Amino acid sequence: MPEDPRTPAPSRPDWTREQWLHLADRMLSAARRHGSPGHARITFPGAEGGYGHDVDGLEGFARTFLTAGFRIAGARGEGVDELLDWYATGLATGSDPHSPERWVRLTEHSQAKVEAASIALILDLTRPWLWDRLDPAVQERIVDYLAPAVGDDTYPRINWVWFRIVVQTFLRSAGGPWSAGDIAADLAAHESFRRADGWLSDGDRRGFDHYIGWALHLYPILWMRMLGASGLTGGREKQWVSDLDRYLQDAVALVGADGSPLVQGRSLIYRFAAAVPFWAGVVAEVPSVPAGQLRHAADLVVRHFVDRGAPDGDGLLTMGWHGTWRRLAQSYSGPGSPYWASKGLLGIALPADHPVWTAPSVPLPVERGDFVRTVAAPAWIVSGTRADGIVRVVNHGTDHGFEGRGGADSPLYARLGYSTATAPVLDEAGWTRPEDQSVVLVDRDGNTTHRSGMRALGVPETGSDGLIHWVRIEDSGPDHGSGRAGTVRTAARLTVFSLVRGIFEVRLAQVDDVRDDPATLRLRIGGWPVTGDLISHLSAILPPGGATGTTVHDDAGPFGGPVRVPWVDHPVEPGAWTATLVALTTALPEEPRCRVEIGDTVRVTWPDGVITEHHLDLMKEQG
Repeated sequence: MPEDPRTPAPSRPDWTREQWLHLADRMLSAARRHGSPGHARITFPGAEGGYGHDVDGLEGFARTFLTAGFRIAGARGEGVDELLDWYATGLATGSDPHSPERWVRLTEHSQAKVEAASIALILDLTRPWLWDRLDPAVQERIVDYLAPAVGDDTYPRINWVWFRIVVQTFLRSAGGPWSAGDIAADLAAHESFRRADGWLSDGDRRGFDHYIGWALHLYPILWMRMLGASGLTGGREKQWVSDLDRYLQDAVALVGADGSPLVQGRSLIYRFAAAVPFWAGVVAEVPSVPAGQLRHAADLVVRHFVDRGAPDGDGLLTMGWHGTWRRLAQSYSGPGSPYWASKGLLGIALPADHPVWTAPSVPLPVERGDFVRTVAAPAWIVSGTRADGIVRVVNHGTDHGFEGRGGADSPLYARLGYSTATAPVLDEAGWTRPEDQSVVLVDRDGNTTHRSGMRALGVPETGSDGLIHWVRIEDSGPDHGSGRAGTVRTAARLTVFSLVRGIFEVRLAQVDDVRDDPATLRLRIGGWPVTGDLISHLSAILPPGGATGTTVHDDAGPFGGPVRVPWVDHPVEPGAWTATLVALTTALPEEPRCRVEIGDTVRVTWPDGVITEHHLDLMKEQG
């Protein structure tokens, strides 16, 4: 096993540009060893992906082409002849419809639409050194390969709109077909994703995750610099930079002191792609976050994985977090999928004389001291503590679903808390019987309720309410990160408020409108899922006592196991408030004591003796 992923790394200088280049060259060298004879496909070791061998090979080429393109652009085409020749050969072979190594076409499989965007983006970025030197017949074949994107309305209205925009923008610059109407429609879709404070949702769902940074903020910044984008932006550039600037003020607070990104959302096997919004901020020259802090954030994220075995000893990225843990992947993932991590290396496209490489390093919020901040769009309370380096998120507004529409919870989105040191329980029980970082009803058979569809209440004192449901899972279907399909039956109405101070959360919960006999149910408050020597503390405040226990999962997350989830059970008393002290840390004060008094206001005496007051009625009205 790699070193404990939760231990903050000692203070050390950020990587030099040469060290970034070393990582890129190591990854590219390892990838090319798995290339096909004509270099059109790179098929990495491991089980075939969910979309088949042909898609796997295309993904391997297109996603490593991102790293190669950044490397070539940063070098201004100097000293990278071998790389240019290798990928030029691959472009010629893959675009040849008669080659046995030909790429899967956009009309044959939808995943090709994703990979085509990476190819088009890098052909534009490296135009003087690669595209302009390709044989005209190869250029024509590439245009033909990309052309089916024009007029294709099957692109999902999520971050995929940018794949069609990027491809058509390149086609426009290459003299190929394109549609101003398509691009205008896709830009309008992107506008519909915009939420408060520079955040975006990945589609019309409450889809707040890493795609905000590694797709929805990245592509506009790169696209506006594409040759073919001239005259198409509609004056949106300032808004996009402003949105990114505001988002980054929150994003730098979501990285742990050890460099770990938040372990939340789908496609986590993309690992250090989570570094790319920081590089995008450097490219965009955002005004509010110093370049030295953006570089430092990207440095910490990438080195978090490099120091813990990703890439592995052979220089390869596998499906997992640090090491291999295939269950972290979604059904669309194959052995080449992890190479979207290439995006995190965008910084190497900046030349050696770019000022970011000499800007003084600026520490992240969690490295400076304890903080609590709220993020309105996903209804998160973010808490960072310097002593243990952990960043925690209390979640009251993100479920990858829709307000008022109940369904099965996704452990990747609908839990009450996520952190940089823990992963949600991701075994079968994690999908079917929520317990970790949850407030649920439990029936006599051990079934637990699901909370998707809740309504966010009261920022900055964040809470949620809504109907909770029993869900009989019927068909998992393709796993794209959402909760599983099933038959839904209303169980009750649940209201939860979270009050946060340092490592502690006071979790208030109230159940009303219980549809079943309360005597047949228990109210369960579940704590943080932890491994190793991490401490997940849970203690009942109101009512005192309650039955306690710990559920142990042998193989439920990418940090190894066993995964331990403490819980407290109470009898179900409709209308009564419960209060629970919840904590996640590496060193807990002995027997932390907390007092909660609930009347017209909630008065909390925290373990450090500080007293705070909170107005539940006001928080409900804010919802």
